[in-house]
Amino acid sequence: MVSFKARRSEPQLVSPARPTPRETKPLSDIDDQRLLRYYETVVGFFRTCPGRTDDRRPADLKGAFKAALAEALVYYYPIAGRLREDAGGKLVVDCTAEGVVFVEADADVRLQEFGEPLLPPYPCLDQLLCDPGDVKAVIGRPLLFMQVTELKCGGFVLGFHMCHNIADGFGMIQFMTSVTELMVEASPSILPVWKRELLTTAHNTSPIPYPNPAYKPLLDSLGSTSDDVMLSTPPDRMVAQYLVFGQREVAALRSHIPEHLADSVTSFELLTAVMWRCRTIALGYEPSQRVRLMITMNARGRWNRHTLIPWGYYGNAHVSPIVELTVDELCRQALADTVELVCETKLSVTKECLASMVDTTAYIRQCPPLTMDRTYEVSDTRWIAAGKGLQLGWAEYVGGGIPLAGDLTSKLGSHHMRCQNEDGEDSTVVSLLLPRPAMERFKKEMAVWLNKHDKNL
Repeated sequence: MVSFKARRSEPQLVSPARPTPRETKPLSDIDDQRLLRYYETVVGFFRTCPGRTDDRRPADLKGAFKAALAEALVYYYPIAGRLREDAGGKLVVDCTAEGVVFVEADADVRLQEFGEPLLPPYPCLDQLLCDPGDVKAVIGRPLLFMQVTELKCGGFVLGFHMCHNIADGFGMIQFMTSVTELMVEASPSILPVWKRELLTTAHNTSPIPYPNPAYKPLLDSLGSTSDDVMLSTPPDRMVAQYLVFGQREVAALRSHIPEHLADSVTSFELLTAVMWRCRTIALGYEPSQRVRLMITMNARGRWNRHTLIPWGYYGNAHVSPIVELTVDELCRQALADTVELVCETKLSVTKECLASMVDTTAYIRQCPPLTMDRTYEVSDTRWIAAGKGLQLGWAEYVGGGIPLAGDLTSKLGSHHMRCQNEDGEDSTVVSLLLPRPAMERFKKEMAVWLNKHDKNL
């Protein structure tokens, strides 16, 4: 695997290119979750478009990015501000135009040397990202740390850490799309929308009148003590894996469920069901213990006709319905039943449910920390790798996403990301973090479902 050391400039503060409003903006209750008080990490790889002339490529690529970033901050000026805790511990954004951190870098390595196909874990990832310091400290600090690394082949890598309270994954990519557009256009194609009041509770009472049933397992755990091996195992005794599921692997998994369901279920729903079962068995939970699946869903889009999230909204607009079973129930039922349970959980977000989730989120913020025992968090981020809008004319997005297994503040999550496998097929790569012994058991369980063993499951 390739090894290199990037040549970095000193970190610079980039402020909006023109004067912006000086005001204080409240975050929504979805934004203002304590679990989101960290910097999310995203990395994107770009190559020079085959057959394209480079007449529009800036002579100073990194300088052009810096100028476009300053221009984008005119539109997204809250990102150039600082978070502050207001009365009751609620976060607000002081729009001070203090700026974001920007680092220029060069690396004597070609894009092809990162691997073909281009898959995580990416070599020398720390060289592609600037140092944000304590990733869990977000108050009074820059909300974005961005590095552009120019490669020897003419390609480049865009890596950044952004405070999750200010934007979700969709919002982060919307902002970065605007930066890339402003390198070649006069204005971004999508104008940002704040409107955080759309996802702010209308209730001022505590406790909330009707807690969402989907959150009852978490509310029941308030103030309890963890006994989950996932939470007690030190990070240095855990191992990350990135599992690639191409057409052959997905077809093998579909062979385990009835034809009518196999024809209608999505690959995300199928992979989530199998991963949840294999992970649960690998972790060795007791049959009577209860395990949870939490699915992070984007509230934007045609499926959500309950809360109309306007086009351009870049705040956190995700909901996380939860389903809970005993280990025995999960592992003894047919895979088809687990798949249908995943589908039903996704469809459970009604108008009343969404409003109640906002209320519950506001309530939880005032409570002791949640105990996320035996919880598996899953999110579908494959749309990031579609690269829509991340085209510069002379360069195109070819891969990347969230490069770490588990969030920086949680070891419980899996991200589904789009990639190409060794045969050049569009595939899904799923991140997973487990204790070392559990990872070995997980691989054996998954091999059975993929029909790689003769053993009858």
